[in-house]
Formats: sequence, structure tokens, C-alpha cells
Amino acid sequence: MKVIKGNIWDYWKKGYWIVIPTNGTIKKNGECVMGRGLALQAKNLYKGLPKMLGSDIKKFGNFPHCYKEYHIITFPVKYNYWEKADLKLIELSANLINKLTSLSDDKIALPKVGCGNGKLNWKEVEPILDKYLDERFIVVDLC
Repeated sequence: MKVIKGNIWDYWKKGYWIVIPTNGTIKKNGECVMGRGLALQAKNLYKGLPKMLGSDIKKFGNFPHCYKEYHIITFPVKYNYWEKADLKLIELSANLINKLTSLSDDKIALPKVGCGNGKLNWKEVEPILDKYLDERFIVVDLC
């Protein structure tokens, strides 16, 4: 895993899978709350994504989900949208994404998960990601 500066959507245009930090909150209409940051950008680009993610969270739980049609992998960092990001959930998500993608040589770009609206410090999150994410992964520093 390496950290670079840039626009994560530029990597999506180059064929990378994009990791979207998410939470497990489902609204009354069945959509997952995707109201800030990269999640909001993805929601605005892919109108069906919040409903699909809400349905998958309801059926399978607050775990990473892959959406081939959008080239997106969700990455739960919170249980509820109003909470601070949870380091244990980030570790679980990193481990599961590693397992989900282990048979692929696809390139994957992710932001500094949990460090924006999740209010965590990168120094706390980086060692967790580094433990699970190999050279196929790049962290795009959006700042």
C-alpha cells in the first residue's frame, strides 16, 4: 500500500476500483445514509447505489460490499452516521476487503478512511490498513 496525493476519481477513470467509506445507517426509504464526503459524491454519481447498499446491509450486515457495475467497494467505518469512525470496524473492513480481492490483480484506490468525517487521525488508521492492504492498493490523499 502506498499513499499518494490526488483526486480519487481520476483513478476510477483509469480503471481502478474505488473504495467508499460508509456507515450502517439505513433510512426509512431503505437507502443507506450517504450524506458527506466521498459517499455523497458516489451517491450523486450513482443514484441507485444508496438503495442497493441499504438492501445489502439489511440482508448481509454492515460489511464491505462490491458493486461491479460502478467499480465500487464500500468500506464501513461507522455503525451510525453520526458517530466517530471505529478503529475495530476499520480493521474488520480492511481484512475483509483484502480477502474479497485477494484473487484479483485489480488496482484499488481508497481515501484515508475514517479520517475525514470519521474524525480519526491518519497515524491511528495507517498501521491498520498497512497490515492488510498490499501493493494493489493506493491511498489517495484528497487534501
